[in-house]
Amino acid sequence: MRSPDLGEAYVSKPVGPALELTETYLHLGDGAAVTAVEVGPDFWSTLPGRQDLQAGRLVVVTHETEDWSTWEMHPAGDEVVSLLSGRVDLILQDGSRELTVALGARASVIVPQGVWHRAIVHEPSDLLFITRGAGTQHRPV
Repeated sequence: MRSPDLGEAYVSKPVGPALELTETYLHLGDGAAVTAVEVGPDFWSTLPGRQDLQAGRLVVVTHETEDWSTWEMHPAGDEVVSLLSGRVDLILQDGSRELTVALGARASVIVPQGVWHRAIVHEPSDLLFITRGAGTQHRPV
């Protein structure tokens, strides 16, 4: 008996080409849909006006070579930060205290909603973020 062709048997909608998550982010809506989002240099500055991305979560991969020059905070939900390669310290600020979370390859941390955080990059690194982007705030280090 021949096994079914997975393309014919299980795919109910068209499947596009493979995506590079540093160039195309994924938006996980609050429902069942996942949408590819093309990313340009102005993506983060225009995010607050993107009503289509205010609910749900973004899946993003970045390549980091330098320490972050700003703190970041997500008031609408927790953020998952996973290190795919390299070595990074994530600094979490809780009031006047700072907590350093050392990330090695394949390590992850959940940054709680409303906690300011930044990265210290010890070697070129690829990071995966899953974040609720609505209301994201930045401030200088």
